[in-house]
Amino acid sequence: MSEKNNNKNNKKRRYFNRNRHKKKKENGAEAEIESAEVASEPEQSSDEVVIDDPIGDETPVTVKAPEPIEDGVDIVGVNFRPAAKIYYFDPAGKVCKIGEKVIVETARGYELGVVKIPNRQIPASEVVPPLRPIVRTATKDDIERARANRALEADARPIFKKMAREHNLDMHLVDAEYAFDNSKLTFYYTSEGRVDFRELVRDLAGVFKTRIELRQIGIRDETKMMGGLGTCGKPYCCAEFLTDFVQVSIKMAKEQNFSLNSAKISGSCGRLMCCLRYEHEAYESALATTPAVGSVVKTASGNGLVVEARPLLQMIKVRLEEKDEIKLFTCEEVKLLRTPKQEKARKNEEKDEQKE
Repeated sequence: MSEKNNNKNNKKRRYFNRNRHKKKKENGAEAEIESAEVASEPEQSSDEVVIDDPIGDETPVTVKAPEPIEDGVDIVGVNFRPAAKIYYFDPAGKVCKIGEKVIVETARGYELGVVKIPNRQIPASEVVPPLRPIVRTATKDDIERARANRALEADARPIFKKMAREHNLDMHLVDAEYAFDNSKLTFYYTSEGRVDFRELVRDLAGVFKTRIELRQIGIRDETKMMGGLGTCGKPYCCAEFLTDFVQVSIKMAKEQNFSLNSAKISGSCGRLMCCLRYEHEAYESALATTPAVGSVVKTASGNGLVVEARPLLQMIKVRLEEKDEIKLFTCEEVKLLRTPKQEKARKNEEKDEQKE
């Protein structure tokens, strides 16, 4: 019995070993096929960029790199304050990344800025010459020096306020700013009128031992520099991300059906809120296809007068002439017969005829 069992066990071992060798051969063949497929794939061209999916559940997307612009100029965009205007500089052969701190040459001398637009080409018509170069990437010493300047600026503010009071000048200090190399100290202030500060500048130059510049700014610039929270509960747009002030009109508030109460549509600066412009284009395109209030339209239930318009929803409320009831229609369901001006002119003609 023991010999029979041993023979059976030996047969089983030989069977399993044969299968194991087969699987190894198959796996080896599969590996050779995979390597051949990989080798046969074309190499990625130099003008293509592979973008990996950050989540990992989709395949990478290959996007062509932007083509060089004819007569283009290489630039890097840099700003010097949060949400401030972006200025173009010559990269001078350097590759800059967004958020990187750099030392640049400006009309005021060397300044420390932050890269907001990485290396790219733009048409030469968009560049205001001369295009000044980026000197170097900011070092630890440069960043430390900038921090020291911020501390000096904090010390300079109370001195300026004290001296302005001594000279009986109506000036409200907003901020102080040292040049990176301490060659100039700029004070930003607001005032209701023009101020003769020549004597104040001389005294300030004697105290700080550097060139002094006093710059009067408007109330919107003051709000941008000071920062704060708007009526929406979020930080001011101008202090958070707007690099320049845009033109805002009362017409934009009217088109968006806002209450024309100045307290509700004005920002902390006392001017119309910048956010009124954000949806202006959407409202303009929606209003172009929406009959205005006071228009006469034709509906499936008869003719009627538009009493309410909802541009973004593309819906209107119509008071029907025959049934004297108000119904809700989409803009596609009605046909415009007369605009408010045409309807007003028609009524005036009827009144004139009745008088005659």
